[in-house]
Amino acid sequence: VWNRPPTTTTPTSSHLLGGLKRILRRGRGGLKNERGQGFGPPLDNISEAVGNTPMIKISDRLCPEGRTIYAKAEYFNPLSSVKDRLALSIIETAEEEGKLKPGDTVVEATSGNTGIAVAMMCAQRGYDCVITMAEPFSVERRKLMRMLGAKVIVTPKAGKGTGMVEKAAELAEAHGWFLCHQFETEANWKFHEATTGPEILNDLKSIGKVPDYWVTGYGTGGTFHGAGKYIKANSPSTKIVLAEPGAAALIDSGIATERNADGSPNGSHPAFAAHPIQGWTPDFIPLVLEKGMALDLMDEYVSIPDGAAVSTSQALAQKEGILTGISGGATMWAAIETAKKAPEGSILVAMLPDTGERYLSTPLFASIEADMNEEELKIARSTPSHILEPAA
Repeated sequence: VWNRPPTTTTPTSSHLLGGLKRILRRGRGGLKNERGQGFGPPLDNISEAVGNTPMIKISDRLCPEGRTIYAKAEYFNPLSSVKDRLALSIIETAEEEGKLKPGDTVVEATSGNTGIAVAMMCAQRGYDCVITMAEPFSVERRKLMRMLGAKVIVTPKAGKGTGMVEKAAELAEAHGWFLCHQFETEANWKFHEATTGPEILNDLKSIGKVPDYWVTGYGTGGTFHGAGKYIKANSPSTKIVLAEPGAAALIDSGIATERNADGSPNGSHPAFAAHPIQGWTPDFIPLVLEKGMALDLMDEYVSIPDGAAVSTSQALAQKEGILTGISGGATMWAAIETAKKAPEGSILVAMLPDTGERYLSTPLFASIEADMNEEELKIARSTPSHILEPAA
């Protein structure tokens, strides 16, 4: 049976507990059940499908000998990313606190996954949705948000992540819209403390194990802060490994982000440089991450070299059948490198934040051709019928 987070988890606020109970009542029927048995009782709405994502064992084709790596597959969320958790928490928290009412407009800055998740929640709840997103992020993300009914405001590349954040705040102030503040709000990390962290420990407990290492990167820092806080409190022996791109080593630089009064950044971080891991490491250190770092949650740090994230994501697809994005490849690379140095018998859990389908126009798929290659043409020509020859 699918393992559910315990209902005895101490609530961080009454409104958060209310939202959590709605999820727990309809925990997934369990992929361990016999196929054909069914999912369980029908869900009242799509938000009830958020959370309780599975962990998947990585085979020895990728996992170092004598170690075990489990991938926490967040693409099992309804809109295929970990950000579905964040969006659900932000919207339900705002409703409980009276900050959102019918007919309101929600606005947020995003690299894509949060915007998709917020658009999902707004569509389900009936709010208008406006998303600001910097120009370099994949076009399929824009289309997904628009498919969900959101308006997408693309900001110039030169402004980087800071620019899209400033635009969202400007729009919220000018129009009186509700700003999600994903990089600053406590609703972000508290939901991971209440769900993601317990899921990891409970699922391993069901097979009599505890994680020796938990490996993650960061976008907002919500997963690291919230799940990390829960894991440290309930499994003190677990080492938390935080990874970031080598080209954008903001944490490793030791330089703090300067902030506005609301906690948002007031400028681009000096250690930032463009990197291909979309969704990871904006050009500032989010307040949610900074507060998590202040709790001394990180035990080990891993720098992701150029090319490692893409190649590992491709390896997961081709050797494990696991289709995850560039950030998932980065996290898994960090987990594999950590496993190589870990004691024999170590158990590691790596976060896979989203699906690879969100990256069709990015470097992840740059080497994947749409037309048949020579090997495929050779197979096609090996029998006489229905051969599509390439144009001359």
